[in-house]
Amino acid sequence: MNEFEKQFEELQNFLKFEDFSILTKRIIDLTLDTEELNHYKKTNEFLIWLDQNESIVEGKKEKFKEMLTDLYATLSKKPVAEKQLLVSTSKLEKSYGNSSFGLGPIEMELHQGEILGLVGENGNGKTTLLRCLCGELFATSGKIKYHFKSDDEFDLRTKLVYIPQRTDTWYGSMFENLQFTAASYGYKPEENELVVELTIARLGLRKFRNHAWKSLSSGYKMRFELARMLLRKPKILLIDEPLANLDILAQQTVLEDFRAIAKSPFRPIGIVLSSQQLYEVEKTSDQVIFLKHGKQKNLHEKVVSENEIAPEQNLVIEFESEWSQSQLGEVFTTLNMISLQFNGGTYIVNFPEKITIYDFMKLSIEEKIPLQYFRNISNSTRRFFVS
Repeated sequence: MNEFEKQFEELQNFLKFEDFSILTKRIIDLTLDTEELNHYKKTNEFLIWLDQNESIVEGKKEKFKEMLTDLYATLSKKPVAEKQLLVSTSKLEKSYGNSSFGLGPIEMELHQGEILGLVGENGNGKTTLLRCLCGELFATSGKIKYHFKSDDEFDLRTKLVYIPQRTDTWYGSMFENLQFTAASYGYKPEENELVVELTIARLGLRKFRNHAWKSLSSGYKMRFELARMLLRKPKILLIDEPLANLDILAQQTVLEDFRAIAKSPFRPIGIVLSSQQLYEVEKTSDQVIFLKHGKQKNLHEKVVSENEIAPEQNLVIEFESEWSQSQLGEVFTTLNMISLQFNGGTYIVNFPEKITIYDFMKLSIEEKIPLQYFRNISNSTRRFFVS
């Protein structure tokens, strides 16, 4: 079973449980994957039909099933893309004269269909790395190698799309701006409007199609930029703090959109995104790089605390409790606790390799430790934030 067939099987489950919202997005994704005008027309007509028949559940199920069957007939004949290497860096460094800050050395690889998350506190090099990758900044030393063809520097920069945290002002309506972008990047007149309609529907922008820049929230401005950049058919999408102005539900929706866009079986792209929303990014990303004072740490390194070196296999739990550090420490000594720290309103407890999450849970229940929250961060970059 190839990647497309796996994804299509998942869509059947969405249909079974009547998850029409996510099905609509996936149908748009599949439609754009066909790159065929007749499918563009059918799906746009389908979206109009949905608007007019929102409450007819059984009718919707049949219509969704019909759309999926039609798209499967076309796409099952297309070859699934190979997940090729897109970009790699070797000993990449960027310094600023006499400044104490320096980025690197950075070692990374990004393949088609992958999302790489950049995490770390403000001022630790996330934006600098993104700007180096897109060509806005030149590295002081080391190499960036792009593993795809480009005709010239302009063509290369077209395929490296960078969306900064603060985007430029634009004029006119959103729809007109996107039509202009589509025309600029090779869409023929007969497909221009259809593709733009599908793109804004995919990103939840249909009701804002005639809005101007000043009437959009910062979150929707970011979505507009994403729509505009996707029309350029990029190889790599570099996004700086896309979750900064979104509520938690919108963050999860946008991250799921990123994942679906990156992992298209036929048009996969690589995405690098920076964020301080640690757990949300880790759930979505295929790999995560933590930056501290410009230095790279990967998830599977050893963690150095004030007094101990904790191997990767150690159990590290983050939790909240009304008990004091002294009370907790007394109880956790029965599990051979290595360290217990109070960090940013939460406790971080470190246990030896042989201790499991179930041992922690069992002891907490037996001793009636009041836990408001707990999370296993043994395989999370959250460990690197511990002071």
